[in-house]
Amino acid sequence: MFDSHVTALLEAAVSLVNSLTGGEERGKPYLAPHGADLPAAVDAALPPAASGPRAIDAGQAAYLARTAQQLRRVFEAVDAGRLDEAAHALNGLLASSGARPQLDQVPGEPWQLHFHGADDSLAVGWSAGCALALALAVGSDLAGRLGVCQAPHCDRVYVDGSRNSARQFCSTACQNRTKAAAFRARQAKQARS
Repeated sequence: MFDSHVTALLEAAVSLVNSLTGGEERGKPYLAPHGADLPAAVDAALPPAASGPRAIDAGQAAYLARTAQQLRRVFEAVDAGRLDEAAHALNGLLASSGARPQLDQVPGEPWQLHFHGADDSLAVGWSAGCALALALAVGSDLAGRLGVCQAPHCDRVYVDGSRNSARQFCSTACQNRTKAAAFRARQAKQARS
């Protein structure tokens, strides 16, 4: 489906959206971090840096929180079948981040195609990379792999990596919660019959 680098960027996009946007998670309200908690939440949402701990300032964290909101709109639009809306949102994010292709090499790794922003800051670089990974999905027959959890009271997002493209839930916890509720409803209906 996706190469390992694009998969890593898609996973980062999911993590940013699920960590930095409010809503519902596994049947409970989810409040997005803000203020002094935001930089640590951004650091936790991103994959570990090969060079060690990152220093993420409030400005970079706020930038990525805004990016997460825009990425959420893309997931929601794709999930609702509104690909035009998703494409326009992604084009705006690609333009605002100044995404541009560049071949980079980490010592001991092969060359990889990265999409940096114009200023190459952490926030702009991750925004550009995540937007491009989603654009690759939306611009191909893989758009249906982007989804929003179908469990009641959960709006976390996911990328479906299954063979049959049948994933509907952000986690096995939401899948199990939904199946248990359906089982209890069937049992109650049978008891009334």
